[in-house]
Amino acid sequence: MPEPMAHARCGNRVGPMRHYGGFVLAGLLALATDGLVLVGLARAGWHPIAARPLAIAIAMVVSWLVNRRLTFAMPGPPTLREYARFAAVSWSAQAVNYLVFGAILIGRPATPVLLALVLASLVAMFVSYFGFRHGVFSHVPLAPWEDEPSRSKT
Repeated sequence: MPEPMAHARCGNRVGPMRHYGGFVLAGLLALATDGLVLVGLARAGWHPIAARPLAIAIAMVVSWLVNRRLTFAMPGPPTLREYARFAAVSWSAQAVNYLVFGAILIGRPATPVLLALVLASLVAMFVSYFGFRHGVFSHVPLAPWEDEPSRSKT
């Protein structure tokens, strides 16, 4: 039986519940980190729009580590090349996040900062998943005895 596409090219080919559950967990932990840093900096006197890039950067590291370990179960140690791909996808997705966040706060200044954060993060979640799935964690070297997915016999 062929493997579900959701995890067919991942490191250790985890099941769909762990794959999607890991992605949700990574996102929730990154969101919590983002929110805590954002609120902390805002309470320290930073404007939320100025504080957000630092909050995003810290949350990005949390997301990379959890996604690497749980969602995509990557074999071997992390590499600088993998992190660079992850960072490129993350910053692209977070640029979308930041633009949506800013647009909400500029368009409706009375919006609570955390509500704007959550709404913007939901939009960025879709961008992130597809970038991670197809651009970061799909580059798993196959063992010599494994066939390429397109050449495998079913």
